[in-house]
Amino acid sequence: MDSSLAELNQKLDALTTQVAYLSEQARLGERARRDRAELMRDLTPVANEAFRLTVEQLEEVQEYVDLRDLLRLVKRVLRNGRNIEKLLDQLESLSDLAGTVGPLADDVFAKAVDVMSALDEKGLFAFARRALRAADQELDRPVDGSLGGLLGQMRDPAVRRGLAMMMGILRVIGVQASDTEITTTKTAV
Repeated sequence: MDSSLAELNQKLDALTTQVAYLSEQARLGERARRDRAELMRDLTPVANEAFRLTVEQLEEVQEYVDLRDLLRLVKRVLRNGRNIEKLLDQLESLSDLAGTVGPLADDVFAKAVDVMSALDEKGLFAFARRALRAADQELDRPVDGSLGGLLGQMRDPAVRRGLAMMMGILRVIGVQASDTEITTTKTAV
């Protein structure tokens, strides 16, 4: 009889363990059900408001949008998913490039501003404005392009000074071109 009592106690212990497990599962299930119900209570007003706003916004564009157009657009987006992904990759690369080039562009811009300031201090821009005004005035006058007319203009001191300045500028350009050719030749070798 002791063995059957021990066996009965083992079965009773196993049954007690199973009932405790089932009770715990029922408690957890009830808690999950209450949490879901609370979540639904919280989300329902938000979902209703989102739905209301969506309907309101769609009513505003209703006359401009046809459902077939919208479906065609969705199909097109789905068909071109890879292309859109490639485009986004290119945009990311462009953004990275802009991040890299940005500081360099800032340096170039600062250098250009410095050069322009130096040229302005030397009076180049004022000279260019005066030269353009003078050229405009000359364009309004009849031009004597004959050899005698040109030689006559050579007697004018202002013309001689202008030609001398132009020759000086051409000399500087020639020297720089020569230096560039030498540098290019050395680099190519």
